[in-house]
Amino acid sequence: MSSFVVPVIDVHNDNFKELWPAMVVALKTASFIAIDTELSGLGNRKSLLAESVEDRYKAICHAARSRSILSLGFACYKKIENKAADSYLVQVYNLTLLCSEEYIIEPQSVHFLVQHGFDFNKQYANGIPYLKGNNKAASDYHGVHIRALFTELLRARKPLVLHNGLIDMAFLYQSFYAHLPEQLATFTADLSEMFPVGIYDTKYVTEFELRLTASYLEYAYKKCKLDNSRALTSGADGPHVQVEFCQYGGHMSSFVDFRACPDVASSEGQTEICSRFSAFGWCPNGTQCSLSHDTDLIVLQDEMNKEDKRKKRKRQRNKKKGGDVVEDTSIFEGAPQNKIPHMEIDVQENSVNEPSANETDEHKNCSSVTTSNVTAPDIVNNAESMDQDAMKKTVISSPQKKKPDTGTHRAGFDAFMTGFIFAHSYPEAEQLLSSCLNKVYLSGKSVPLIIVKSTFSKSSKAHLQKMEMLWGTRK
Repeated sequence: MSSFVVPVIDVHNDNFKELWPAMVVALKTASFIAIDTELSGLGNRKSLLAESVEDRYKAICHAARSRSILSLGFACYKKIENKAADSYLVQVYNLTLLCSEEYIIEPQSVHFLVQHGFDFNKQYANGIPYLKGNNKAASDYHGVHIRALFTELLRARKPLVLHNGLIDMAFLYQSFYAHLPEQLATFTADLSEMFPVGIYDTKYVTEFELRLTASYLEYAYKKCKLDNSRALTSGADGPHVQVEFCQYGGHMSSFVDFRACPDVASSEGQTEICSRFSAFGWCPNGTQCSLSHDTDLIVLQDEMNKEDKRKKRKRQRNKKKGGDVVEDTSIFEGAPQNKIPHMEIDVQENSVNEPSANETDEHKNCSSVTTSNVTAPDIVNNAESMDQDAMKKTVISSPQKKKPDTGTHRAGFDAFMTGFIFAHSYPEAEQLLSSCLNKVYLSGKSVPLIIVKSTFSKSSKAHLQKMEMLWGTRK
């Protein structure tokens, strides 16, 4: 199977107005929307992992009020009807932002993002400006700016998909909506009305539904991709996902970064895996680590380890029955021994060295995406009148000539991966879908945070005012 690329549209202050119509159309016509953020810091890590969930929320509020969103990524997945497989037309946007107020930026955050290609010069020179907290003017509901785009997201009334999304939602609320409520119950009540179709956390999905060996974003994405690719190759009758992209021509091509997604490589002859990165998706040594951070290799070796354990159990059963004992043919000697299923964060060692983002993933190379690229009209010039269902779909033999970008950490690409995990996990599975509705992952907890308005909680005053402005009525 050949390699593919994911086009990520780079949005900044100079092209924000030009791309506005296309982004609004993408939000309105999507079947679901996946979101991810890059942050300037998180503050005290131990507070974010406090035993009390209410104490965690207070720490998150402090971080959201004192730090900022550096970039926002969203991927709009639109279901393509009348196809045998679950096919989606996907548009991915990466917005570079610049908070217009004072905010804290942590050195470890800068180090982590610079290691992965984040351009701070570009951010300060051309980031889209925004002000946090409550509206500063009535015009915040209209016009062309990031707060108005968030309003369009709410008006679209689509399922919202995130990965380990509690911190993301708090930062989105504080940055583009209103001051965060003091109580967690008020916050969840507001969210349940802001996103009435539902919120889905793929971190919860991979931990509690798929039960993957590890559940950090890149691992979960590549595992789902590999399983999906195998289903297609084998011709299995079960559901699988296919993803299609628009071809961006003309001057639009200068706005697009391409993320190459080669096939999963063989594990033969590879170097030793970094056990810390394998288990948690990050390593304190970063790019200086002498061991492998290749997630393709990690996924493949985890599968071999699983198979090796299966064979070992079979030998033990045969031995108990008095049968022949099969010679040990372990194919996973030297594998990481401290893999902890269903637990991402090492509390004792992670409190100081964890990078800034709420999901600490290093993205080097992406496994094969089961996709085909499609052609569309000039998405900017025709966005307001464009019927995305009528897009001409023509397979292209090769991507644009721009060199694929494989070494950067992109909120937009993270959003794409989040959306793919969701699409792969729930193809036509209503029961499974409902089992994860409004359940947000909590690190180290056996139960999720439920996004619901209880009989004992009230919505915040700022939120009620927002709802009245948006919908003309109070909820």
